[in-house]
Amino acid sequence: MTTLSVWTNLQLAPTAEPEHVIADAAIVVERDRIVWLGTKSALPEAYSAPGITRHDLHGALVTPGLIDCHTHLVYGGNRAEEFAMRLAGASYEEIARQGGGIISTVRATREASEDELYASALRRLDNLRREGVTAIEIKSGYGLDLETERKMLRVARRLGETRPVTVRTTFLGAHALPPEYKDRPDDYIDLVCNTMMPSLAAEGLIDAVDIFCERIAFNLEQTERVFNRARTLGLSIKVHAEQLSLMGAAALGAQYHALSADHLEYLDENGIKAMKLAGTVAVLLPGAYYFLRETQLPPIALLRKHDVPIAISTDSNPGTSPTTSLLLMLNMASTLFKMSVAEVLAGVTRHAAQAFGHAEVTGKLSVGAKADFVAWEVKTLSELVYWSGYDRCALVVRHGEIAVDQREEQQ
Repeated sequence: MTTLSVWTNLQLAPTAEPEHVIADAAIVVERDRIVWLGTKSALPEAYSAPGITRHDLHGALVTPGLIDCHTHLVYGGNRAEEFAMRLAGASYEEIARQGGGIISTVRATREASEDELYASALRRLDNLRREGVTAIEIKSGYGLDLETERKMLRVARRLGETRPVTVRTTFLGAHALPPEYKDRPDDYIDLVCNTMMPSLAAEGLIDAVDIFCERIAFNLEQTERVFNRARTLGLSIKVHAEQLSLMGAAALGAQYHALSADHLEYLDENGIKAMKLAGTVAVLLPGAYYFLRETQLPPIALLRKHDVPIAISTDSNPGTSPTTSLLLMLNMASTLFKMSVAEVLAGVTRHAAQAFGHAEVTGKLSVGAKADFVAWEVKTLSELVYWSGYDRCALVVRHGEIAVDQREEQQ
C-alpha cells in the first residue's frame, strides 16, 4: 500500500509571504513529510502512478499550519466579573492587589478536577484548531503549588495526545505569589526552583520555563534565579516582560538566550538590542492589549529597525485575553499595532516557530518538513488578515493527515 499522497489544484504560499505564491501548485506527501512541492506542471511523472492517494483542493490557498506560541489554555472558571469591574474603572493592578486577577483563577483551578480542566481546555483547543492551528504552546501557572501545576501540565500533555496538534508545555509556576506565601516571595521562588521545577522536569512534563517579571509579580533577582535553575535542568526559557512597566526582563532573558520575551508594551531600545543579539523573539499579544484597554503601544518601529523577529499569539487566558481566535489576533495586530499583512502572517508561522522552540515546527512548507498545512477558501493572503468572524478555513492537514475538514460544513 502506498504511503504517498498528492495534493493539487491549489495556490501555494510555502512561507506565508504575499510576494511568494505559486499559482497552480502541487504538494506531495510521504507519510508525514513533504517530499516535493512546486508548480503542477513540473510534478515528476513518478507521482502520477496509479494507487497514489490524490486530493483536489479546488483552487484553495495553502499556507503553513498556524502556530499559537503563547497561551494559558488550561484553567478553571472565568473572570467575567472582573471584566465588569474594569469596565467600571478598576485597573488590572487594583484587581490583582484585592485578591482577584491570577489568584482568583488559581482558586478555581485548584478546585477543578483533571478531567474538568481537560474538558474545558479541549473546547478552547478545538476552536483554535478549526482556524488552522497545528501547533500550540500551553503554559501552567494557575496552580502555584506542585499538585495543581502537575495537574495542569498533565492536561496539556493529554491534549496533545488526543488531538492532532503539536503541544509544547511551559512551566509558569512563577506567575503570581500564592496566598499561602503572602509577603514571602523569595521563599516561594525557593519552592519553584528547588521542588516544583526539578520534580516536573523529571516527570517529563516541561519543555520550557517562564516567569512573570513585573511590579505585581516577581523582580529581576527572582527572575534570574528561575532562569539559572531552568538552565541547569536543560530547559528552554521564556519571559513575560515589560507588560505594565519597564523592568529590564527582556534584556535579562536575552542574556540567557530566551526563546522569547512576551507582551513588551514598555520595552526599550536597549532591551531590543539585547534580544536581537541573542535571537530572542518578540511575542506581541494584541488580545491582552485590547482587553486591558492599554494605551502604551509596543515599540514596533524599533523592533523593525533592529530586525527582531515578531510573533503574534492569542495569549488565550481567562483574565486578559479570553479569546480562541488566532485569526482575530492577525486583524488586531494589523489595526492596533499597524503591522503589515506580511508581518502578521510571519508572526503566526515562521517567527512563531522560532518562539515555539521545536525542531520539527518550522512555520514553512519545504521538502523534508512535516506536512502541516491549511487550505483556505480565499483568493489572497490579505483576506486572512482582513476578515473577522468569517471562517475561511476549509481543511487542516497535520503530519500528512486531515485533522480538520470543514468543506462539507461550508457547503
